[in-house]
Amino acid sequence: MLQDRSDQAPDVPDAPDDPDAPDDTAGAAEPYSVTAEFYDILQSESDRRLAERRFAAAARAATTGIVDVGAGTGIVTEVLLACSAAPVHAVEPSAPMRVALLTRVAGLSADARARVTVHPDTLQGAGLTGVADLVICANTAGVVEPPQRRELWRAAAAALVPGGLLLVEPPPAAVPDTPTRRELPPVRVGPDTYRAEVCTRADRGLLSVTYTYRVERAGRIVREEYEEFTMWPATAETLHDELRQAGLSVGGEVNGLISASFGRKTVSPG
Repeated sequence: MLQDRSDQAPDVPDAPDDPDAPDDTAGAAEPYSVTAEFYDILQSESDRRLAERRFAAAARAATTGIVDVGAGTGIVTEVLLACSAAPVHAVEPSAPMRVALLTRVAGLSADARARVTVHPDTLQGAGLTGVADLVICANTAGVVEPPQRRELWRAAAAALVPGGLLLVEPPPAAVPDTPTRRELPPVRVGPDTYRAEVCTRADRGLLSVTYTYRVERAGRIVREEYEEFTMWPATAETLHDELRQAGLSVGGEVNGLISASFGRKTVSPG
């Protein structure tokens, strides 16, 4: 599914020739402004288990630092801090998601808070150089347009020290032939039940993903919100080529992740 994480900042439109012309972007909702409220209550437990399975071993081996690209609400960041004594850079350009991220950070121990740096930008904008021997890119590559995705790999290579490891959760390889629909497990909060329906469909060669969030009380829907995202599919071959062009050596796939390293041949994560 589409995670809360994005390493893509919204494009800034050119200024209109007429300074008095109306701004078409005025009032436009920032991405994740709806999802940020519902994400943790519906997905934090499953995401934490997945992060522990995928990233714990690599985090324990990191000593220089770790970069969490598109940290979202901080679930992966928290797992990385628990598994490693290294500094962690949480990169998250979405303001709504950073509210949840910093709320999570506020509840950590003093030692963990001292080791985390929150970057309110994309990885490209953060300008990190030689700060990490591990870069995590979970559920992020799919929501970044191809030109920015290639910039992302170059920024990841720059952030790594020689021998450092990049772990990437790849986007969908192709657009599905037919629309799909699935429901996340419901969660009770007092008298309310929180639900989410995830629908995907092809949209001009891209993948449109719509989340519909509902809050039910006594069998009635008392709230309904939705948010739509666009994903850019990419085959493994395309991603491998992009990573190599960024100066990275591509390794094997483990737990659904593509591994690549900077400055040496990659060994697959444990």
